[in-house]
Amino acid sequence: MAALTILRRRRRGRRPSRVARGLLVLACTALALVPAIVEAAPLPGAPGCPIFPSDNAWNQRVDGLPVAKNSARLIASIGLGDPVHPDFGTVWDGAPNGIPYEVVSKHTPRVPVSFQYASESDGHRYPLPPGVPIEGGSGSSGDRHVIVVDRDSCIDYELYAAYPHHGGRYWTAGSGAIFNLRSDRLRPATWTSADAAGLPILAGLARYDEVARGVIDHALRFTAPCSARAYVYPARHFAPTCSGSFLPPMGLRVRLKKGVDISGLPYQARVVAEALKTYGMILADNGSPWYISGAPNSRWNDDALHQLDRLSGRDFEVVDTSSLPHPGL
Repeated sequence: MAALTILRRRRRGRRPSRVARGLLVLACTALALVPAIVEAAPLPGAPGCPIFPSDNAWNQRVDGLPVAKNSARLIASIGLGDPVHPDFGTVWDGAPNGIPYEVVSKHTPRVPVSFQYASESDGHRYPLPPGVPIEGGSGSSGDRHVIVVDRDSCIDYELYAAYPHHGGRYWTAGSGAIFNLRSDRLRPATWTSADAAGLPILAGLARYDEVARGVIDHALRFTAPCSARAYVYPARHFAPTCSGSFLPPMGLRVRLKKGVDISGLPYQARVVAEALKTYGMILADNGSPWYISGAPNSRWNDDALHQLDRLSGRDFEVVDTSSLPHPGL
């Protein structure tokens, strides 16, 4: 309130006293030290549903945090000279390029799903309408993720290695996870999800609607070729693929270095790069180095997105997130 009073006096043409000026500086400094509480933009088809609360790990800014002590060795283990790759766009190999999602309602029929990893999967009936998009297309031999969001309950349903049978009357999948988008609750310790790290996939996708409005206000999901037999918050599961020292654990948070010049990137790529500086990205799965996940959309500009390959591993650093809140534990 003191700062507001001082500002009113200045508008009336009175110069504030030295003490008042000091209070104003202190008030402004305090405001600058408090990060803005911003929730990630909701899905266009589910405007009433947050993509997790504002204190969720995916929504926490990391641009002001210190660099982790072992940053250089961890970055090197992922790939210093390997370029960033947007693993999303318009169409690739005849199918939408990226990890798709669909918004449904409480009226969408639930169908039975049986799981290969049933002991670490949630539920057994998922709202899977006919023609629900599968990552890579219906004939894909890849990860075949399926993501469905119920706009009425704000529940996120995610499947890995999902296959429909008998016209979609029932499905099989490797694993399945159900997340309440209004909650910070994590999966049980050591449990997988539809992702190797036991994390929600939806929260880490770059979406066209976000870029169109000019900002991605959450961390992004990325992959690395080798991961350790370990995980760090907010991950809940590990999936080691190599042996050796200084391999990245699942859940590792990295960011684009502040001094990296992104001004020459085309608009769509620049918005993604800004998010990499402000929110960073979280290691969520094994795969090619520095592959960033996103949702397919016909309005992406593939040529612009691929200008992100000007960036490489040496442009990143590991963030020390120990000072951040750890909701859900």
